[in-house]
Amino acid sequence: MVSGKAIPRDEPPMNQAGKSIVLLGLVIVVAGLLIGYGGKLPFRLGRLPGDFSFGGKNAKFYFPLGTSLLLSVVISLLAWLFRSR
Repeated sequence: MVSGKAIPRDEPPMNQAGKSIVLLGLVIVVAGLLIGYGGKLPFRLGRLPGDFSFGGKNAKFYFPLGTSLLLSVVISLLAWLFRSR
């Protein structure tokens, strides 16, 4: 306080922590629902077009590129929506 006026803050730290905890809880609930009911979805994560799987007699290589791109887009959109408010 230089001139008798308080410097305004964007948000108190406890409100930010509370929002983060609620968001983390929602992410855990969504992940649990995907694990529990993922087999009933019209698409299977990990078996999308663009997911590569190569196998031989003794080894198998799996690279989920399509799934990674889809999850990246969804997470980026969610982060953008929550930051814009």
